[in-house]
Amino acid sequence: MNINNKDLKSNKKIIVLGGDGFCGWPTSLHLSNLGHEVVIIDNLSRRNIDNELEAESLTPIQPMGTRLRAWEEITEKKIGFYNIDIAENYDDVLQVIQDVQPDVIVHFAEQRSAPYSMKTPKHKRYTVNNNINATHNVLCAIVESGLDIHLVHLGTMGVYGYGTAGMKIPEGYLDVEVQTEAGDWVGQQILYPTNPGSVYHMTKSQDQLLFQYYNKNDNVRITDLHQGIVWGTNTRETKLDERLINRFDYDGDYGTVLNRFLMQAAVGHPITVHGTGGQTRAFIHIQDTVRCVQLAIENPPTREEKVMIFNQMTETHRVNNLAKRVSELADAEIAYVSNPRKEAAENDLHVKNDLFLSKGLEPITLDEGLLQEVTNIAKKYVDRVDYSKIPAKSTWTKEQKPGTIDQTTKNIATGKGV
Repeated sequence: MNINNKDLKSNKKIIVLGGDGFCGWPTSLHLSNLGHEVVIIDNLSRRNIDNELEAESLTPIQPMGTRLRAWEEITEKKIGFYNIDIAENYDDVLQVIQDVQPDVIVHFAEQRSAPYSMKTPKHKRYTVNNNINATHNVLCAIVESGLDIHLVHLGTMGVYGYGTAGMKIPEGYLDVEVQTEAGDWVGQQILYPTNPGSVYHMTKSQDQLLFQYYNKNDNVRITDLHQGIVWGTNTRETKLDERLINRFDYDGDYGTVLNRFLMQAAVGHPITVHGTGGQTRAFIHIQDTVRCVQLAIENPPTREEKVMIFNQMTETHRVNNLAKRVSELADAEIAYVSNPRKEAAENDLHVKNDLFLSKGLEPITLDEGLLQEVTNIAKKYVDRVDYSKIPAKSTWTKEQKPGTIDQTTKNIATGKGV
């Protein structure tokens, strides 16, 4: 059955890279439900990382074959699947592109965790090798295929760091004036400067340069989505059957901050705020993630246009304020712990998101009902919680000892002074 066909404009062939992941799976279902012909390419690396970390999804995600059979059984729509390592097997990627001849490729196939990328030198090197090679292989394969393919890439707001220089972060580009040797002032447009805060964010910054080059040199049509922190778990499609349920990460490496807070409160664990909690972050609900990808597909750039960049976020919040809100909602304790990241204790963040609003996005914002929905999921699967995986253990510097209560930090965060 189709649960929503009103936004369908024209059926397309779409390859979703990384379609088994937290954002990739619900996006694949959403696009399939809209009537598009969807093929997933994924090497299931995220499941292998679960094995490495010994930290499973809180929700019981099914094997890929079970997921795909359930979707076909419920909707009578089939999603194709290829198990390919995009970063390592260029010829296989090219062959699938030539066989499918997609109109669109949606690229989620990158290691997505900043803490995981900072665990050890090995994890840093894996993140760089995987992410940059995956992106470059896809771009190179698009050009070699000779097909006019629109690439939609999931990037991150984190490429900009968390300082805004007293202005709203624009959607990708900054208008500047430079003075020539003759003394004249000449205007030009540049990529908004990046300031990555982890190896993971650095790879996303590098992606931008690859996109600029292949757009300039080969006229590849590219949309880069700079996404905020995703919260929530399920979308309309993943709610149809428990076999379709999306993953819910709560561990210190992959759990996103608001989902971690909600899960911790639901299972009676103190809400762990890193540092003072004075960091401001951009957020987006998972349902809006899939909707934004749809809008990007429906509003592609032409081959003559530069890379289109959207800030894919709906609101900003200070971490400490989120913790207090969840604490009040669930009557939970807040624990301030040492911050494993190398970042300022406090920051402001102002972001433009006019492009998605102009394309018809009606943002989902932090709503008590949706917060409760995430809490209910956590309570339902409380028996699957491994409490030893909740603390964040990956550090940005060797001197840090994350996860311990820091009284000075606690005093600052609670307004008691030092």
